[in-house]
Amino acid sequence: MILAVADTGPLIHLDEIDALQLLSVVDGLLIPQTVNEELEAGTVPSALNHIEYELVEAEETELTVDLDPGETAALAVASERSAVLLTDDLAARDAAEDANVEVHGSIGVIVLAYTRGELTKSKAAELMRALQTETSLFITDAVVERGITLLDESTR
Repeated sequence: MILAVADTGPLIHLDEIDALQLLSVVDGLLIPQTVNEELEAGTVPSALNHIEYELVEAEETELTVDLDPGETAALAVASERSAVLLTDDLAARDAAEDANVEVHGSIGVIVLAYTRGELTKSKAAELMRALQTETSLFITDAVVERGITLLDESTR
């Protein structure tokens, strides 16, 4: 069973490629109230209405790195609940790894959707490339190619 906590990044980036529904491949999705407020300050992806998630409050936490409030809340909830942190932010990824919290980004969500039979390998690779070319996410060729390699290594 995979319980995941989403930061704002994957919610926005997956929505930008019309793939937000892929978050339904996790067994439980938590969105901290702070992340929801960040979304509301911009534009809440309409596709968010079509997936199941639970809004949660994060407990106060002391971090040794400077993250934005949404990232801080998502990391706190992931740590409290022994959940996977979903973030595309490098500093948040590093902080999660330092806190022994498993972390994956939008590419990891696509890989999981593939391994759970929700996508073909070609569609998964297409979505990974779209993250690089059609979204506000900065992602290198090496990261996209590593994601595609993960598809080849995955067992379904």
